[in-house]
Amino acid sequence: MLDRNAEATKIGDAVSEVLLGMRLRGARYWRLRLSPPFGVNFRVDDGPRFHFIGQGEALLMLPDSAPRVMKVGDAVLIPRGHPHQLLSAPRIAARDFGRFTPETLCRAFYEIQACDAASCRTKDTTILTGAMELDLVTMHPLVAQMPHAMSVGSLLESQSGMHGILAAMETEMAQDRPGSAGVLARLADVVAALIVRGWIECGCDQASGVITALRDPRLARVLVELHKEPGRNWDVPMMADLMGVSRSVFSERFAEIVGVSPLRYLTDLRMRIAAQWLGQEGSSVADVAFRLGYGSQAAFTRAFKRVIGVSPGARRRELTAETKS
Repeated sequence: MLDRNAEATKIGDAVSEVLLGMRLRGARYWRLRLSPPFGVNFRVDDGPRFHFIGQGEALLMLPDSAPRVMKVGDAVLIPRGHPHQLLSAPRIAARDFGRFTPETLCRAFYEIQACDAASCRTKDTTILTGAMELDLVTMHPLVAQMPHAMSVGSLLESQSGMHGILAAMETEMAQDRPGSAGVLARLADVVAALIVRGWIECGCDQASGVITALRDPRLARVLVELHKEPGRNWDVPMMADLMGVSRSVFSERFAEIVGVSPLRYLTDLRMRIAAQWLGQEGSSVADVAFRLGYGSQAAFTRAFKRVIGVSPGARRRELTAETKS
């Protein structure tokens, strides 16, 4: 007799196992204090963004989307770095974020003040904005399926603890106590991660692909093993045996649900893991290639450049520079 509870547990375990590869954290944060009228323009090359309103309100403007009013305690994640604006009112001229002059408060935390000295400070709008490192690594296909903007609002009913976190952020923004910059950064990391998790738990807007595959117990078994041992000498017959079907049935089923062939998925998985490992101290290109099952560094380099867009050496230099900055 089929034990549906046991099957559901296995599927849940599979989702959890693969989501362990998720990394989401704020690389840098800025606290903005702005006097209306104001407009801030975030370009596409600014990358993923997180915004939290600590005082006042702002109008979030995204291409092909209706304007959205963000009030005190509201937070939003722009996961794929779409260009957008935060305005005090419609049709206000926006200034590129990079043209503001920040003051360093501590490592990776800055303050920007563009205030009218003659106005009362209670009329200012304060915004915490973060440049996020959104890298699902082994779950990269999910990123492409995320909406332009992901709000905290949808989580307030399902995750009661969210109210407390947002209230704590409001308090830190208002009081400006010693160490508040570090506290705000950590709280923002948590809120952004919870927004992503909530979207996943709600079915990813019914998105197909990896999450759908993880809900199929037999396909989930294959995906979990690929993620556990990406450097193993995998081939399609081995994967088909894990699923318990023929090679042709497996290949067809995998491509139909995940959207790419099994070997393409494996290559993409390896290269995104490699992009992460190359940033670890002491990890050479040759070491990473060997750990991911490549006997030839040249073959690894070709695959990496095809998937990531730059050579492994260039990526390693980028990560080293980011660490030192």
